[in-house]
Amino acid sequence: MTLLSVNLNKIAVLRNSRGGNEPDICQAAQTCIESGCGGITVHPRPDLRHVRPDDVRALAAMLRGRVEYNIEGNPFAGARGEYPGLITLAREVRPSQVTLVPDGDGQITSDHGFDLRHDIERLKPLVSELLELGCRVSLFVDAGTEAFELAAAIGVQRIEIYTGPYAQAFADGQPAAALAACAETARRAQQAGLAVNAGHDLSQANLGTFKAAIPGLAEVSIGHALIGEALYGGLATTVRNYVQILR
Repeated sequence: MTLLSVNLNKIAVLRNSRGGNEPDICQAAQTCIESGCGGITVHPRPDLRHVRPDDVRALAAMLRGRVEYNIEGNPFAGARGEYPGLITLAREVRPSQVTLVPDGDGQITSDHGFDLRHDIERLKPLVSELLELGCRVSLFVDAGTEAFELAAAIGVQRIEIYTGPYAQAFADGQPAAALAACAETARRAQQAGLAVNAGHDLSQANLGTFKAAIPGLAEVSIGHALIGEALYGGLATTVRNYVQILR
């Protein structure tokens, strides 16, 4: 079955808007685990806009040996203040997976993937270090990306397809072209020996259609839509609904 990894960034956004410790990100993770998710995702950023390094460490302590832990981030963003850098955080907590994403401070959210032909040499030493730490490495890519053999050659094990354009096309009632692009990208990646993850704006409405089009889909990382839907249906119920769709 495709693994559901719940992104908890929006829990941290709500907490940070008021200060203090509520809602508690570890309690949210516990609820998600009890409701059947197979992983927890966080995406710490240098500006500390949501998940902070102390959250990354606290979650690592409670998740170890229970479910997969996926940390996303820009490996080229340097240390700043409390943020020690993505590779340093990975070295501290040894997550199951590190998803490398080329995002910057000016982006509200991740909105594009790596250009493999352009970025692969810069990524190579970082991927090597993460592999030595025992982390599985995934690269965030756009639908339509090619040259996956370059990623496989440096030890990358997975890609995560950026599904924002698919989600928008689905909302507009014309998902066929965007879905076909994702499916072809997944096929090319799998042909190169890479497993396929997906994420960004996936929801209860569009996830089933997406999964049906991607044979062998390994994992979906879902945060914004899931937490938004949980405001109406409850966190536990919403996670269970996603798990059922993936079954």
